Amino acid sequence: MAFRRRAKSHPLFSQEFLIHNHADIGFCLVLCVLVALMFEVTAKTAFLFILPQYNISVPTADSEIVLYHYGLKDLVTILFYIFIAIILHAVVQEYALDKINRRLHLSKVKHSKFNESGQLVAFHLTSVAWCLYVIVTEGYLSNPRSLWENYPHVHLPFQVKFFYLCQLAYWLHALPELYFQKVRKEEIPRQLQYISLYLVHIAGAYLLNLTRLGLILLLLQYVAEFFFHVARLFYFTDENNEKLFNAWAVVFVISRLFTLTLSVLVIAFGLARVENQAFDPEKGNFNTLLFRMFVLLLVCFSQAWMMWRFIHFQLRRWREYRNEQSARKRAAAVAVHGKQQSKTVKRESGYHENGVVKAENGTSPRTKKLKSP
Repeated sequence: MAFRRRAKSHPLFSQEFLIHNHADIGFCLVLCVLVALMFEVTAKTAFLFILPQYNISVPTADSEIVLYHYGLKDLVTILFYIFIAIILHAVVQEYALDKINRRLHLSKVKHSKFNESGQLVAFHLTSVAWCLYVIVTEGYLSNPRSLWENYPHVHLPFQVKFFYLCQLAYWLHALPELYFQKVRKEEIPRQLQYISLYLVHIAGAYLLNLTRLGLILLLLQYVAEFFFHVARLFYFTDENNEKLFNAWAVVFVISRLFTLTLSVLVIAFGLARVENQAFDPEKGNFNTLLFRMFVLLLVCFSQAWMMWRFIHFQLRRWREYRNEQSARKRAAAVAVHGKQQSKTVKRESGYHENGVVKAENGTSPRTKKLKSP
């Protein structure tokens, strides 16, 4: 299964060979795990890679439900889905983005940013739909008190745990993709910033048993990011198309307000009223005053940093717009002035010197003699 067309072959195990064939190598590893499911000897090991671990059966009034908690074996599952994310990344790049790039003929800088936004649009759209489905089916929207009641939320439904494992796998896969996609050195620090922020917040919500709050905050963040990258894709296709950036600005500000409000409501007020206020890592309980202050400061700091970046971006757009408008006015004034000069030249074929109209070659125009009848 080849994801990329190769004009020439590269030496085996060389750097170029790894870059051009990393998706094929990942696909072979995934295929080995899937083949291992067919044999009884290796099936148990293969399930460690594919399915979430640490499941327990909890009795209910009608029957039993299966819930999950986290552990070290989750790293094996995350590793498997990192390779899945690498394969899907290559599929989107090969069969969608590369075909569009051939038609647009973008520069190298815009080409790199177009690929980045294209990948993130596909990811954010999938994550928004998946996250919204989990939130609705688990009843977190219909019962907001469930965000802090019965904390710690150690036992997770299958879809909640699987969602968090896939999210961690995607953002971890973004780190080697910086090398595989040959991202420019100037772009690497910026991308490392938001990749690290996502990993810290998602892993923090997962390990500190704040998964319910984390789901809603991720939904708000992904909606805003989806609008931004869609606007950037349309901007690269047509630089005059900037209306979607205005829609993104409104969604971004609203999502920041909802994020701060919900975080303060759940952490500062909700968790503070929970009866169990002891620090017990074995039971997954971190509900102490110091813990709540740390989490709330982390959320506020990240939101303030994003708002500062947003204001800086808007000011830069405003300056570019003003410079563009002033340049257009100057060009229009020069064009009008040039037209006026051309009209005066056409109106006067010669010029005046000492009260006498002379032709362009400097001689005085002769009067035409009239023939006598």
